Amino acid sequence: MKRPPGRMLRVGGVPLHVLREGSGPVCVLSAGLGMGWFDWEPVVPLLTEHRTVVRFDRPGLGFSAPPVEPPTAVGEAARIAGVLDALDLPGPATVVGHSLAGFHAEAFARLHPERTAGIVLVDGSVEEDVRPIPARELRTAAAHARGHAVAATGLPRALGPALRRLAVRVSSVKRHDPAPDELVRRTYGTGRVARALLMENARYYDVAAELDELRALHPLPPVPVTVLAASPGTGSWLERRWLERQRALADRLDARFEAVAPAGHLVMFDRPQSIAAAVLAMPPVRA
Repeated sequence: MKRPPGRMLRVGGVPLHVLREGSGPVCVLSAGLGMGWFDWEPVVPLLTEHRTVVRFDRPGLGFSAPPVEPPTAVGEAARIAGVLDALDLPGPATVVGHSLAGFHAEAFARLHPERTAGIVLVDGSVEEDVRPIPARELRTAAAHARGHAVAATGLPRALGPALRRLAVRVSSVKRHDPAPDELVRRTYGTGRVARALLMENARYYDVAAELDELRALHPLPPVPVTVLAASPGTGSWLERRWLERQRALADRLDARFEAVAPAGHLVMFDRPQSIAAAVLAMPPVRA
């Protein structure tokens, strides 16, 4: 396989795989837990004529180097700022966060209000009244050890790509993963990505609790916020409850709410045009 597009930039002491495309006001796309830059492929062509689109792989994911420390809300907000600095894009950006990265996008806006033009949360993670879970360092060490043990067995190479495909099928109404086979093998077939995925999962509630603390200390800047909620169209109790929680998040953030249907959790695969429309509806703010 040829060299992946983009370049490696050192951000926060970690070489990150970063892509910058298009022109115009800046838009940052940050994918959910364990996902990579290529998961935004269906969305990017809809934006690059009108926006400078920035994508990056968090440490250990995609083609980025392994992390030097576990993820935190403050750290991920700083990483987004660091990516923009490395690209010499100091001005305000619209930050799009999918799933777990919705925490990161909101933290960025609260901690870097002068650099935020808008926020789009794409089926963002929601945790109401979350409390810190005890023994964070012990849990982190256990996740680290578990990741290295899994990598040593060769399981990522044997099962990683298949598990990725399965996760996409159950999270998309299209039931199809658009990522090329070789790209999936080169990423999800590695122990590096498996370790990063396990660590993000282990620190999920810690990041949620940290964001809750940030909400009490740092108000959102007066910028437009959109919450896009996936609606598969099944009419199930679980779907109705999820939409209620997403609407409550929108109310909490004084955001515009939109149920995107039909779509599974991977909205970028099922309804990329809805994400692009939400970004392009943001008032264009140039650096």
